[in-house]
Amino acid sequence: MASSIALNPLVFVAPTSNSKVFTIPGTTCLGVDEVGYGAIAGPVVAAAVYLPEREHDYIKDIKDSKALSSKKREELFYKITSHAKYGVGFARVCEIEQHNILVASHISMRRALQNLSVKADLVLVDGSRTPDLPWAVKTIVRGDSISTSIAAASIIAKVTRDRFMKRLHEQHPEYAWNQNCGYGTKAHMLSIKLHGKTTQHRSTFAPVKRLSPEYKEAPPPEQLQLPYPTSTNVHADSRQNAVSARD
Repeated sequence: MASSIALNPLVFVAPTSNSKVFTIPGTTCLGVDEVGYGAIAGPVVAAAVYLPEREHDYIKDIKDSKALSSKKREELFYKITSHAKYGVGFARVCEIEQHNILVASHISMRRALQNLSVKADLVLVDGSRTPDLPWAVKTIVRGDSISTSIAAASIIAKVTRDRFMKRLHEQHPEYAWNQNCGYGTKAHMLSIKLHGKTTQHRSTFAPVKRLSPEYKEAPPPEQLQLPYPTSTNVHADSRQNAVSARD
């Protein structure tokens, strides 16, 4: 069961500050964030990151992935994965449908942490809902703008999911997943109306539910090779969920 720990007020900063939380003295802190919560297609992807080394120049460039250009995210993805320790976890569309997006996002977070071989004293999680994890957890609203570790996790999760959606796009280019990454743009909704839904669409989400009930087959995540760096091992776990780990 997750527990809460009060952050040191000398280290923790308010959301209005331009500073960022690196860590709490004497503790091993991991940052966790997810991407794809509001999409209408594709998995939800979480990343967990431990930044043990602070001397690298790229650290100062890490910020919320939404505030970075695609080119900058790719650049930081390479630098973070080259110098930091991280894990990635997927929750598939069928799990989102079976549970709900909140539970599925927490499942992806747990898998990301399980694939990060670091013993944590504290897990910093973006958002206000505390996932049920076997580690001490501190949630931080707008954490990707406050914690460098969370911001790094947001970059890893965003780049990983975007790459994955581009691979899915190759199977069904009519939905332009290479551009909308599975989010409900007007063009994406029109494509669903014209071509029907795939197994990668979240049929329980209201915008999709209102459209055609017909489905088109799309390959499940475990059948697609994710474009990770060559130093990263990608495999499917016993539940056939695509995961990544790097020591």
